[in-house]
Amino acid sequence: MNEVKRPKKTLAYFYCIAAILLMLFNLFVMPKLSDQQVKTVDYGTFMSMTEEGDIGLVDITSNRIIFTNKDETEFYRTGLMDDPNLTERLYKAGAEFSSEIIEEQSPLVTMLLSWVIPVVLFVAVGQFLSRQMMNKAGGGPGSLMFNMGKSNAKIYVKSSEGIKFTDVAGVDEAEESLSEIVDYLHDPSKYKDIGASMPKGILLVGPPGTGKTLLAKAVAGEANVPFFSISGSEFVEMFVGMGASKVRDLFRQAKEKAPCIVFIDEIDAIGKKRGGQYGGNDEREQTLNQLLTEMDGFESNNGVIILAATNQPESLDPALTRPGRFDRRVPVELPDLKGREEILEVHGKKFKLEDTVDFAKIARMASGASGAELANILNEAALRAVRDGRSLVSQKDLEESIEVVIAGYQKKNAILTDEEKKIVAYHEIGHALVAAMQSHSAPVEKITIVPRTSGALGYTMQVEEGNHYLMSKEEIENKIATFTGGRAAEELVFGSVTTGAANDIEQATKLARAMITRYGMSEDFDMVAMETVTNQYLGGDTSLTCSAETQTEIDRQVVALVKKQHEKASRILRENRAKLDELAENLYANETITGEEFMAILNAKEEPEKKLVSL
Repeated sequence: MNEVKRPKKTLAYFYCIAAILLMLFNLFVMPKLSDQQVKTVDYGTFMSMTEEGDIGLVDITSNRIIFTNKDETEFYRTGLMDDPNLTERLYKAGAEFSSEIIEEQSPLVTMLLSWVIPVVLFVAVGQFLSRQMMNKAGGGPGSLMFNMGKSNAKIYVKSSEGIKFTDVAGVDEAEESLSEIVDYLHDPSKYKDIGASMPKGILLVGPPGTGKTLLAKAVAGEANVPFFSISGSEFVEMFVGMGASKVRDLFRQAKEKAPCIVFIDEIDAIGKKRGGQYGGNDEREQTLNQLLTEMDGFESNNGVIILAATNQPESLDPALTRPGRFDRRVPVELPDLKGREEILEVHGKKFKLEDTVDFAKIARMASGASGAELANILNEAALRAVRDGRSLVSQKDLEESIEVVIAGYQKKNAILTDEEKKIVAYHEIGHALVAAMQSHSAPVEKITIVPRTSGALGYTMQVEEGNHYLMSKEEIENKIATFTGGRAAEELVFGSVTTGAANDIEQATKLARAMITRYGMSEDFDMVAMETVTNQYLGGDTSLTCSAETQTEIDRQVVALVKKQHEKASRILRENRAKLDELAENLYANETITGEEFMAILNAKEEPEKKLVSL
């Protein structure tokens, strides 16, 4: 079982605590040490005690009188008044005159008590706490402050995690490339005999959640060698030079335990391009320089393999990715249909499933999902089964969990009015009907008007039958027409429009713009790229690379393209108005219909005298 660790407290935290204790010591403790609890009273009290004979010792100075009671157990202070007979009255009352009632402390003693001793205590407490923290971190008393110059790499010796290539699925090409590394670590002699050497570094690139870290651990598990794992952000320290020190320490440990694998996750945290950056981070640059130096110092036969992972390969410094450092780039892409099915089977071994579960269908429905998302889908399905009081995960649980990932949970308290429910029903049937009446469109899997937590009041799910890598111009135009089908249905039936088409408009515009600026599907611009894509693995940000006049023309063509497909969708719905009404009535009554039910109604022969029943 993994231990839940509390957040580490830094050295600055403990020194702040010690400073606060020092201030409290000077405010509350020092007055008690430096003074003998002298009470201040008025002159009348002093005269009364004199008349009653309750006066012990008296010390009169130029501006105050300090005296004690008869037993000399209490000390008092009062101001000096113009009283010519004071000395005579005190003598008659039996008072003794003394100038040493309160021992005045020397300035040296005061300084020692106020500052020197507290500062010594302050430093001692800080050193004690730092030693305790260093011992917990495993550095011992000889370590630098909190191991700041030491590598924080986690070491998994002899595949303690037990991860093998059989635990990784959907990345066959990456697995094949990395299996060569395993073979080299097992038997390097056959590579040396022919003169071959393994790459010094291997860079795993791909979207988040595709299994880059898992692949690195599987390599270590298959090779049965120590595995050092550290994140790129852990090299970046507040003090300049500490990150470079960590790099040196990491590579020193790796050489000692060779053959081994060093895995640096999110290497872009320290490996971004240098130069041209105003106000650059010297610490990050020094860390990168040290990493480059260490990789250059590695010999090809020392048995240390460097693996690194990133989602932003285009942002890495060219000096880091050149041959001789990271020689090989291994893409770890989103899994295809077969890969998704294999991933579901691997993760499904951890769950109790019904015999009727069909991973092939779930894989088709989860198009574009990463390995991490597929694992989450299975977990959501298991949670749903537990909530319903069942001990096995069913096919329905898995299908519902996909909907949860796509559109969120069902909103139990969202109650639409009859009019809104009718509009949403026509809107969703508009999408489905336009898709079904066009060629090269994915089949409709499910239509629902149950509101979801994502804000969707309903959705139409289409599922491709198999892998789909290319899209023709006609297919993209059909997708745009399908996106506009919901709004077209509202216009046709109600003669008005609503805000429900906001996401449809966004998707249609995005596709239309990509056709013109990136895919070369415009007759006017031919095969000229008007837009570039950055961060392809993190959403794919785009930026136009053309003049203002060209941008104006692009906007005009985007509007014309979407408008043309909108008109096509409206024409399809007008020609199939009877089916539109029949399907919308069915969806309004049942709230959810499957793809089979949708196609059955659509393909049924219309009765000659059938009339639309008012909803």
